[in-house]
Amino acid sequence: MNILVRRTGFADHQLELFHLVKQFFEEAELFYDPEPGAEVPECDLELTLHAAVQEEAVTVSATLRALTERAGFASEPPFTATHTRPLPAREQEELRRTVKRAVGYVSALLLQEATGIRLPWGILTGVRPTKLLHNLLRSQTREEALRILRDDYLVTEEKARLVTEIAERQLSVIPDLFHLDDEVSVYIGIPFCPTKCAYCTFPAYDIRGNNGSVDGFLEGLKYEIRETGAWLKERKLGITTLYFGGGTPTSIEADQLDLLFEELHRFFPGMESIRELTVEAGRPDTITPDKLAVLNKWGVDRISINPQSFTQATLDTIGRHHTVTETVEKFELARGLGMSNINMDLIIGLPNEGLDEYRHSLNRTEELLPESLTVHTLSFKRASRMTQNKEDYRVAERDEVQAMMDLTNEWTADHGYVPYYLYRQKNILGSMENVGYSFPGMESLYNILMMEDRQTIVGLGCGAVSKLLHPAASDEQRGHEKIERFPNPKEPHAYNEHYREYTEKKLRLLDQGYGHRADAAKSVL
Repeated sequence: MNILVRRTGFADHQLELFHLVKQFFEEAELFYDPEPGAEVPECDLELTLHAAVQEEAVTVSATLRALTERAGFASEPPFTATHTRPLPAREQEELRRTVKRAVGYVSALLLQEATGIRLPWGILTGVRPTKLLHNLLRSQTREEALRILRDDYLVTEEKARLVTEIAERQLSVIPDLFHLDDEVSVYIGIPFCPTKCAYCTFPAYDIRGNNGSVDGFLEGLKYEIRETGAWLKERKLGITTLYFGGGTPTSIEADQLDLLFEELHRFFPGMESIRELTVEAGRPDTITPDKLAVLNKWGVDRISINPQSFTQATLDTIGRHHTVTETVEKFELARGLGMSNINMDLIIGLPNEGLDEYRHSLNRTEELLPESLTVHTLSFKRASRMTQNKEDYRVAERDEVQAMMDLTNEWTADHGYVPYYLYRQKNILGSMENVGYSFPGMESLYNILMMEDRQTIVGLGCGAVSKLLHPAASDEQRGHEKIERFPNPKEPHAYNEHYREYTEKKLRLLDQGYGHRADAAKSVL
């Protein structure tokens, strides 16, 4: 679907428009403001947008016209809409933000009217809708926050209430969510897996492959642990949560895991007072009694064992080289060895799966009843094998994805689970979301802190991204002044070669936010 976009009164917001339009037309390609006489492919739709800035408001007028039958609706009369949005201040960034939202609003109105598709999340195309809710709830009543979601962002009543419920629950689970500047959380990325799943773009390399030695990687990780531990101690920073992800951390051997925990307890401050310690054991084919014994020895209080589906043909299609039986056996093994907080992941919309197959996965989950269940909606990530070979995978249509999400909501409520965190992804089926559910009191603290951008995350290991939150200068700024990210190399060979320089650069960046704490500590001495 080729779409011609003509803009007057503004000249940006291409990315936001693209992600909005993609939710209506999966194969959309947008062409912006062609010069007279410029060659442009034949277009199926024309979207005309005009922005006018007044003293205290921004008005955007829009017209949507079908140019070919491929548009799927009549060419005449065109669809038209106008939207006026208050302009809180004349500062450049506030003006840009207001124009962006007004452009998205009228574009969504026209596309919904023309196609009959209602976007559940309206004009919200970002990853973290709950972050918006937290900011709203700090200055608005609950009902006003709901109204803003519905009226200003075109979010459906169902999704508005879901995200508000989640934001409120997060504040009850972590009452000091907005007051954690004296602590950080730590993410440790172990980049190895038995095989790479077709939908995956995480750092996940065959542990038997040639992408860099496991021993070399572990030496680099131990170096990061030592240097980061010294940095944390010097700045008198505590650790709220520690999360092992990847990849699959339990891909490495039990003795290797044990040595990593030894290093953490030797060099990290306050390991005994960390609120939550999680290890992803997502692939059942990596779980053994000796590895579980190591996790128990070091007080790991939460693990993940992820079936993704309980249909064997699906697991074979997506490249997960384990069986459904193995998933059940490893869950029961972990439970028998004392693991009392286990998460499981399911994915809605996996290849060749419809409502019946998904219902079967929920029925099998019912036999196990993990403490938390994270339900993802399949997303076609740009670098995944599935996206690069899209024609080889048949996935559910929008209406069936919605039916599976509805079934999830009913099933989790019937079994005592509550939603506690949520995020969205680009190219997600049905314009849906990923939701973490848990029994009350068993929520993942790290998931909340990481997803809501409420705390600095220090990332160690392959593909780990450190996220520095600069504290706001005043309470009126709500949240944080600036967020900076620093990624470690994704590929093990590159990490093994350069971990020292990356560690040095990362700690220098972190000092931009926390260096004053070291100075304060020295002045006390």
